[in-house]
Amino acid sequence: MTTRQQVLYLWLAEGALDTETVGWAFHDGTRGEGPQLPEGEPPYPSGQAALEDGWFLIQSPAPAPLHPGAEYEVTYLANEFVFERRIEIRS
Repeated sequence: MTTRQQVLYLWLAEGALDTETVGWAFHDGTRGEGPQLPEGEPPYPSGQAALEDGWFLIQSPAPAPLHPGAEYEVTYLANEFVFERRIEIRS
């Protein structure tokens, strides 16, 4: 057996794990041999739901101070949470 990693990025509406998922990305180190996530919709409604399904939180966003006019700037999505799970596959 070999251990492979799956990584899940969730961008949430706010900096709390129990807020709505607004974007996501999934990277599969198992080459499709591990459990897959549904396509076309967020895999979890919140970061809390991912934790409850067994994902491990490995990074959460640092709070960023907002300044007047920032709401009109185009930038990366804030509130990025990174999760991982390790999957045993046959080598």
